[in-house]
Formats: sequence, structure tokens, C-alpha cells
Amino acid sequence: MNPLHTALWGVLPYVVVTLLVAGTAWRYRYDRFGFTTSSSQLHESTLLRIGSPLFHYGLLFVAAGHLTGLLIPESFTDRVHVHEWLYHANALAIGGVAGLVTTAGLAVLVLRRLRVPAVRAASLRTDRIVHPLLAATLIAGLAATATTTSAHPYDYRQGVSVWFRSLFTLTPDVPVMAHAPLVYQLHALLGMALFALWPFSRLVHAFTAPVGYLFRPYVVYRSRGARGGIRR
Repeated sequence: MNPLHTALWGVLPYVVVTLLVAGTAWRYRYDRFGFTTSSSQLHESTLLRIGSPLFHYGLLFVAAGHLTGLLIPESFTDRVHVHEWLYHANALAIGGVAGLVTTAGLAVLVLRRLRVPAVRAASLRTDRIVHPLLAATLIAGLAATATTTSAHPYDYRQGVSVWFRSLFTLTPDVPVMAHAPLVYQLHALLGMALFALWPFSRLVHAFTAPVGYLFRPYVVYRSRGARGGIRR
């Protein structure tokens, strides 16, 4: 087995997970109040109102599509009678649109950061790494999605997905990933680099998303005049 392939697809994923978990724990321990995007809305809001929803909502669909494609095996969709052509058509349509929307939102946010002096001055050093890395990851993902329309498309569900699921059993299927097309390998490497930098950048604010807000009980407001009659 090629040592480089073993290092990239058999060792590196676990190094990235270690950095992600340990880095997040370290950041929470020593920089708990830094779990924020350092909002710059006061400096400029017009472009932010356009770019932020496009990027964040698009990214949610991109993440959902990746989890579905990587975690759900082909045998399951066969059992529930989802034809392979229908699955790939939906992945191409929804994933392609979500990727384009996310890329457009990121482009607006980067343009805003470059054009508005106050926003540019508030930029962190990690932004200069994370923004290009995000853009490269999205473009590589769109390129991989576009290859599904070729005459002989690569079936990532029998390649990349198998490798990804094998990581959870601590028996990484290195040969499967080593024989994947270059664009898929590049997308995977860029994604791992992004997760390795995640705890040390603004991206860490994703872990503070107010998910509990969706499930909190209703807040009931009562007028103080309800018990003492109508107040003047």
C-alpha cells in the first residue's frame, strides 16, 4: 500500500478530528467569549443582508446533502425503492443549487469585507486563510457535482461514501479513496483542512447556534392591569 495514500486517507482524517475536538475544547476553555463572528453589522448592513442568508442557508443544505450522500448506503435506497437515477438527479439539482447559492453568498461577504474599510479593518488573520479555503472547497465540490453529468460519471456512493463510513469503524478503506477521481480527493482534502482550522477561526461560532431556542416553551406575557382593572 502506498504510504502517501495511507497517510492521506488512513491517518489524516483522525488527526483532523483530534484537532477539531481538542481545539474546540481549548478555545472554549480559554476563549469562551470568543465563540462569535465579531459582528460588523454596524459598519455595513446592505450587503450583509444579502450575503449572510445566502451563505448560511445554502451551507445548511450543502451540509445536509453531504451527510445524506455519505452516510446513507446505496443498499438502503434500493430497499426503499428509490431508483439510482432519481437519487443522482435530486443530488445534482438540490446539491448544485445549494452549492451555487452558498458560493454566491460567500462572494458577497468577501466583496463586502474588501470594499468596506471598517469591515476590512475588523478582519482577523485567520480570515485571510479561511475565506480562500472556503471558496476553494465550494468550487471543488461544484466541480465534483458537475462530473455526475459526464458520459461515464463516478459513483461516489461506491467510493468516497464507503471510505467515509469506514472511518467510523476505525478500518479506513484507503484503496477506495485512493482510486477516486482527483476532484473528489481535492474536495476531501480541502474539507479536512477547513475542519482542522475550524476551532481557531470565526467558524467556531457555528457551535453556539441557538438550537435550543426552537424547542423552548412559549413566553406568556400578561398585562399588569389584568388583575387591577384597566389602568389609566
